[in-house]
Amino acid sequence: MTFDQFKDLVAYSQKPGPDLPPLLQALLCDARGDWDGGHRIAQDIESKSAAWVHAYLHRKEGDLGNAGYWYKRAGRPESRSSLAEEWDEIARHLLQD
Repeated sequence: MTFDQFKDLVAYSQKPGPDLPPLLQALLCDARGDWDGGHRIAQDIESKSAAWVHAYLHRKEGDLGNAGYWYKRAGRPESRSSLAEEWDEIARHLLQD
């Protein structure tokens, strides 16, 4: 799946297919206003990519201390970009894996 296809899925599809990887499902939940759903998915996965998604979600929530912890777990600096830019960056990263 390309980034543009994923963005179309987020914007237009009611339900993602069962083959959508969990961290992309987490971003999809977040994009559709289901922060809790995205958080539930991200917190149950142990990987640097999951930690990045988790950091982004806590940054979006406004819990910067918790976000900082998760950025460190992800091995990434705390983001200074807009939330939308970081969401895109994470999605592009996940789609490369």
